[in-house]
Amino acid sequence: MSDTQLWKGAIVPAVSVAALSVAGATLLVGKSGFVGASLAAFTVIIFFSVHLLVARISRDLDPMATMALAMFSYFAKVVLMGAFLLLVTKFTDRSSVDRGSFAICAILITMAWLYGEIRSFLKLRFQM
Repeated sequence: MSDTQLWKGAIVPAVSVAALSVAGATLLVGKSGFVGASLAAFTVIIFFSVHLLVARISRDLDPMATMALAMFSYFAKVVLMGAFLLLVTKFTDRSSVDRGSFAICAILITMAWLYGEIRSFLKLRFQM
């Protein structure tokens, strides 16, 4: 299965929803909505891209090493995500980064990414 095709299938809907979300948050909330939505887009796309990168790296490893690498990458992503969110909440003012825009955009982009990845997986899986 091609990791590149999975990534391309996921990135297109995610970037499309990200662009619409950033535009919508900017129109509704202003500059703080733009910053919040942009941070969400960056965070979600990096988070899920790392997953596919790890899958590509571990393609030829034995199952135990693959599982160890997957667990380590997941743990590292969760810790880094927590640190990132802590830094954003501690060192930015609510008037500069809209938390609601961040949350809504992150959820929408995540849903778009997962939709695209599942759709690509099914296309690749059932190709004849």
